[in-house]
Amino acid sequence: MPPSSTPSVRSVRMLPESMRPLEDAIVRLLKHRPFYGQLLLQFRRQKYSGSKAVAVTIADAIPTLMVDPEHLAVFNQLEQEALLEHLIKHILHLHPSRRKERYSRLWDLASDLAINPGIENLPSEAVYPQRFRLPSGLAAEEYYAKLLLLPELGNQDGSGHGSRSDQHRPEQSASGSATENTTKKTDTVDDHHFWNTADRTPQSLSEQVVRQMVQTAWKRSQGEVPGELQELIQQFLAPANIPWQQVLRQFIGTAGRIGKTGTWKRPHRRFGHNTPGLRKQQFLNLVVGIDVSDSTDTQPLREAFARELLQISRGRQSRITVLYAGSRIQKIAHFSGQPQISEVYRGGGYTDLRPIFAHVQKMNPRPAAVIYLTDGYGPAPEQSDIPTLWVLSPDGQKPVDWGLELRLEMLKENR
Repeated sequence: MPPSSTPSVRSVRMLPESMRPLEDAIVRLLKHRPFYGQLLLQFRRQKYSGSKAVAVTIADAIPTLMVDPEHLAVFNQLEQEALLEHLIKHILHLHPSRRKERYSRLWDLASDLAINPGIENLPSEAVYPQRFRLPSGLAAEEYYAKLLLLPELGNQDGSGHGSRSDQHRPEQSASGSATENTTKKTDTVDDHHFWNTADRTPQSLSEQVVRQMVQTAWKRSQGEVPGELQELIQQFLAPANIPWQQVLRQFIGTAGRIGKTGTWKRPHRRFGHNTPGLRKQQFLNLVVGIDVSDSTDTQPLREAFARELLQISRGRQSRITVLYAGSRIQKIAHFSGQPQISEVYRGGGYTDLRPIFAHVQKMNPRPAAVIYLTDGYGPAPEQSDIPTLWVLSPDGQKPVDWGLELRLEMLKENR
């Protein structure tokens, strides 16, 4: 079994040249603030074009950082690092997941007020509690409650708060420029538009994602955590109390595809009783990868896992593809009902985790998620855009930074 590899500055070099400003900023953080740098290495990083230089969210259990490289390059190095710290703190505090049904613009603003005072070198447009004559050190919920009472932020019918569909439109009024000027002075320093996608991931699952990111960053930075984060980080370093069944259900539920089917039980909202209405229907298209090495051939554990998958798949249309692989895919099985993955299939040879993901890329339709039972020892893709749950043997290791981790020993304790 090969030793666990530790990401270094070289890990950033896989970014395309167009993302060079982000690459350079992460390298600087890895050198001078390694905890932040190691956290950033675990985000899916992608280019986007928006009104702000950066954005962040957790969507479908995947932490994602979006960057407009040209916009980011406008800021000096210290400001770039401050913006990345700003994004990290939003995720550490689970701000995207905690917005829920609150007025989005007010929650976004409250979240910035909660973290900005503790970040040095933010760009000049960053907003602080003093702007509203509020004290520093409050939680986002406390700032939100106080912002609701401020008339200068508009009313709940649209000027200032608005629904999620109009939250990023410029405010309109008879005075025009005056209202626009007020909006700019109370805007967030990053783009919160993508926080809408965080609703697809249950908060407890988002917390589990962040917990694993923190634990990985803490180990790889030798415990060098910024002082103001010590208390928060200690909470994430504590063992999780989420049962493995809940993690599995929420992961699959998050990744499940939503479709629509006709039903005569309710009238169509637009065309009335003469047309069947629409009902949301969840279709579960899932790939389960099975490492055929000796480390994952434990029958009782596979049976417990298969029983839980059966419970999840009941009551909805489902198609589960099981791929047995060592250094290559050795067997493929398809199930539309009970997932018979408890079978022990011994293929021998060494482990290569890449063939299953290569196979998934060719599938049509593409599966909603991959669940891989493995010890994690073997080469794996540098990145993947499909939600992945690594189900690891007791002595296994997570092979890459991306994806969510679930250990077989958890299954053993709860079967």
